[in-house]
Amino acid sequence: MTDVLVLGGTGWLSERIARRWRDAGARVTCLARGGRPSPDGTVLLRGDRDDPDVYEQLRAQHWDEVIDVSRHAKQVRAAVAALGGSTDHFTYVSSVSVYADETTLAQDESAPLHEPAQDGDEYEYAAQKVAAEQAVRMLGERAFIVRPGLIVGDGDPSDRFGYWAAAFARAGSEPVLTPTAEGRFVQIIDVDDLAAYVTAELRDGTVNATGDVRAFADVMASVREAAGHTGEIVEVDDEWLVQQGVQYWTGERSLPLWVPDAMRGFMRRENDAYRASGGTFTPLDATVRAVLDDERARGLDRERGAGLDRADELELLGRLSRSRAD
Repeated sequence: MTDVLVLGGTGWLSERIARRWRDAGARVTCLARGGRPSPDGTVLLRGDRDDPDVYEQLRAQHWDEVIDVSRHAKQVRAAVAALGGSTDHFTYVSSVSVYADETTLAQDESAPLHEPAQDGDEYEYAAQKVAAEQAVRMLGERAFIVRPGLIVGDGDPSDRFGYWAAAFARAGSEPVLTPTAEGRFVQIIDVDDLAAYVTAELRDGTVNATGDVRAFADVMASVREAAGHTGEIVEVDDEWLVQQGVQYWTGERSLPLWVPDAMRGFMRRENDAYRASGGTFTPLDATVRAVLDDERARGLDRERGAGLDRADELELLGRLSRSRAD
């Protein structure tokens, strides 16, 4: 029987990975703080990865596979140091955010990276991921680094893709505010496709795991149709949105999936290696339906980590209408 250690196993992606390994017949152990349960049929070991002794109970066991999704390089370095001698294979889920050049289109896995994080750079996400990759590469051919694009799907805690499902559904026949669609693109990976990919076989090297490039307007049209929205789509330019204090990409008072023109390469990465190595793609409409059902179940007007609340969106639409009338 295959012995798999998931460093995590209770979060959005890592829980799906643990479930897939379990369903494949593996004996799965999850190491997590224990705020949430691991999947039924797996073993949950409670531990804080910032504790230097957290791996003591795991060192003596042989692992066929270890999977890590941490955003903190020091946690990944500690895991490699403690478990590298007792595992046959180590998969690290990184991010396309590691790439330093966000302007050039269609770059592959050989594109230059950001400088790795140094001590004290705790909140530099991209730099942390680069430093974590460096640690995993010390394992040579036993290491596999997967760099997802924007991960989407039901249950997404980031609320980025889900924001648009909620925005169109809650608006009904009223208008929805969007950034200008022309020249904008979206590149996503369904969370279930990513989980399936990293558990299907033990690979080595580095792969961009992300979907095909789609026009922003086409993605919005798919979401709008699924949500049954019949109102107007009100597009507005970047300058006006920035002047109103609306943020790019994510976070409070933002418009998710909207990135500056200077980052036009961010969601236009090459995914040939993912395709060639067996990566699959859930049809966009199926992903949209799953996200929409999830947003309705969790509440279209709930507080969320990204996007605008409806009152703020309507206030902005009113402000825009008045400015255009002047």
